[in-house]
Amino acid sequence: MARILLLCWRDSTHPQGGGSERYLEHVAAGLAAAGHTVVYRTSRSAGAARTVVDDEGVRFSRGGGRFTVYPRALAAMLLGRVGLGPLGGLRRPDVVVDTQNGVPFFSRLATRAPVVLLVHHIHREQWPVAGRLVARIGWWIESWLSPRLHARSQYVTVSLPSADELAGLGVDPARIAVVRGGLDPLPEGVGAGGPATRTDAPRLVVLSRLVPHKHVEDALEVVAALRERHPGLVLDVIGSGWWSDRLREHAADLGLVGPDGPDRPGGAVLFHGHVDEATKHRILAGAWAHLMPSRKEGWGLAVSEAAQHGVPTVGYHHAVGLRDSIDDGETGLLVDDLPAMTAAADRLLDETGLRHRLGEAARAKAAGLSWAVTGAAMTHVLEAVRDGRRVRGVVSGARPADPAGPADPTGPAVPAGS
Repeated sequence: MARILLLCWRDSTHPQGGGSERYLEHVAAGLAAAGHTVVYRTSRSAGAARTVVDDEGVRFSRGGGRFTVYPRALAAMLLGRVGLGPLGGLRRPDVVVDTQNGVPFFSRLATRAPVVLLVHHIHREQWPVAGRLVARIGWWIESWLSPRLHARSQYVTVSLPSADELAGLGVDPARIAVVRGGLDPLPEGVGAGGPATRTDAPRLVVLSRLVPHKHVEDALEVVAALRERHPGLVLDVIGSGWWSDRLREHAADLGLVGPDGPDRPGGAVLFHGHVDEATKHRILAGAWAHLMPSRKEGWGLAVSEAAQHGVPTVGYHHAVGLRDSIDDGETGLLVDDLPAMTAAADRLLDETGLRHRLGEAARAKAAGLSWAVTGAAMTHVLEAVRDGRRVRGVVSGARPADPAGPADPTGPAVPAGS
């Protein structure tokens, strides 16, 4: 059994934790279930324990903030090599998974173990939010330095379009494995959505962290444009984040807020903030359609969560990963810009038959997602890397039948030469 170190900017206890954190935590659980020793190193948010072992046996080691998490993780790795510090118990890991959220941890500098770079998507479109100087440095690291530093490393991403983006930066496709995410079962006591759970009045929903690159403003603009054509139309916004106040102000400027404010019923938009899983799924079950105006996604977990309730998603082509999670015209609709998103939402609100057809196809697609499959696929990749091999293509939960055969970038993955 292997000793595996997972490095991630956040975990799900962080107020801004999202789908990528949930992905890695489920992977950690799958690795632990396979008998591996797993340590998840991340930042420490207010009130979080420095060290905790979860029910699956994964040890979480926390330290540092938004930026200091990186040097503190490297210091912990270096101390751990001599049995000291928060990673002293792990000593020398057999494999390190370095999550590149724009920039990597540069774990290659602190370990002799093979490093797997986990990249959900490329951040080209998001860097400008960080300011001109930081954006230029960050994009240089992501697009030039990191691909060269990790020229011999295994890459893992979550969708075929994201794999294409990595290849576009010069990453060898023979070293890119695609391990798609899974999906949690519905919470106890919450049934799957259907005609009986839909609201009487038209209802749209956005499930997202409230940060600039998610571009929830576009969903607000859609509702402002359609509310006269669809009386009683309401947009439910589920999620929290540091951009929340700006979105509430924008909703008020558009005249969407009710007399009691953006967090109370009565207007054309309702900000729910962070809610528990049961509440989230009850809101999704009542929706007619889900809007995902994000500028960039690796996969888009919210697409699959809405699909569990037969709710189709309208998203953008340029979000990249949505081209994998949404089959355009079959499980949802992909559009190019805000006017097209408005027209697509209008069409879904008008056409009950189309909503039902897309929603049921989305439900069937989501039914094929499993965190157990994700964990098994990642276990296969990491075991291959530990043994000095590389993996390419889409990896399912099953091991490839012919590990020496040629790789099909759209089929089962096979180990590539190291």
